[in-house]
Amino acid sequence: MKALSFATLSNQSKRQRALGAAFGIVAMLLAGQAAAEGSIRIAQQFGIAYLILDVVRDQALIEKHGKQAGVDIKVEWASISGATAMNEALLANNLDIVSAGVPPALTMWDRTKGKQDVKLVAALGSLPNYLLTTNPDVHELKDFSDKDRIAVPAAGTGFQSRTLQIEAAKIFGADNFQKLDEISVSLPHPDATAALISGGTEVNSHFSSAPFYYQALQANKAVHKVISSYDILGGPATFNVLYASSAFHNDNPKTYAAFYAALREASDWINANKQEAAQTFIRQQGSKLSPELILEIINDPENDFTIVPQNTFVYATELHKLGVLKNKANSWQDYFFPEASGENGS
Repeated sequence: MKALSFATLSNQSKRQRALGAAFGIVAMLLAGQAAAEGSIRIAQQFGIAYLILDVVRDQALIEKHGKQAGVDIKVEWASISGATAMNEALLANNLDIVSAGVPPALTMWDRTKGKQDVKLVAALGSLPNYLLTTNPDVHELKDFSDKDRIAVPAAGTGFQSRTLQIEAAKIFGADNFQKLDEISVSLPHPDATAALISGGTEVNSHFSSAPFYYQALQANKAVHKVISSYDILGGPATFNVLYASSAFHNDNPKTYAAFYAALREASDWINANKQEAAQTFIRQQGSKLSPELILEIINDPENDFTIVPQNTFVYATELHKLGVLKNKANSWQDYFFPEASGENGS
């Protein structure tokens, strides 16, 4: 595998922030323009975890399934970084479908219950996150001290922090579930990876997603894995999901059905055409990563590009116990739209 250079990683981070700023302009232009049947506005984030959406976009699958249902669907795509911007745009009716990690999506379900009634649409795949460190004395969570700094995209609230909070509650007690937040810092994945590869910065640890943990482990022999999200959640688990308001789901049945069918087709296609899927990712995201690395990630048995939810109920249960979620879900179907209930999810 070829390691990402510091410059490449920094450029990726700058690109993400620039696109996020550009999205703000787009959102203002779209404000107040609610989507009608035959129109859908979708936002995705960056990285291999969004491969299903890359395929949907590349092959115009929403348009395809819309035509089969007798509807010409206008599809608008936005690429932004961060659940906060996603959630604000969804609540302002500037977007119809947004994407983020399971915990931020559940937070939206929890906070909009009885109002906008946001629910989850589908999973975007089960992919682990690795907690990495260059500290030779750290081999488990209890080994971290106040001298360490753990980089996460959104300290305290994002997927990585919420996952760590669940494990911290087991180790340090429920009253101390935020213990690791005290040494966590918000840093985009590219910047955090560059810090681990180069060394010499205060950031010596990173809760990392693909492809970044592949790069860090290869580029710096001092980097090692402490724990993965799969370890914390008890097995393979959904990383990112799609979610929408109940109004969009209920008012646009044909458009929503076409979108869901497109997701299923994309997932099936990826698993049958992995080499072509790698090229699709590079083409759609303008990635400078090698096709060989992307194919390695797609072929990794830990990564499953499926729309079927896996182990999401662990988040719903544990985060409710910790008081992060006020509403208690009785099953995973409580916070997913009915279309997903036919899947063998969890």
